[in-house]
Amino acid sequence: MNVGEQSHHMAAEISDRIRELAEARGLPESEVFERALERGLEDLWEDLILARYLDGELDREEAIERVGRTKVERAEREQAVVEEDVDWGLNA
Repeated sequence: MNVGEQSHHMAAEISDRIRELAEARGLPESEVFERALERGLEDLWEDLILARYLDGELDREEAIERVGRTKVERAEREQAVVEEDVDWGLNA
């Protein structure tokens, strides 16, 4: 499957999912698409804020203000686990 085919396949899959969700929820497809875009953008934006915080580009309070304490603390725990794994790998 080349890039064009992959892109077409993915678009068809997205379109099928939107149709199925719209039917199941009794919503117009345009609204399902809009909600999906909002939710996806929200996730991508949160990832960006957390990455900037973990890279030291954003201070902790500002990160908490933007995405909430729970998400910041989860990101810190995940980073600590990754660092422990790396330390363990380097010292094994």
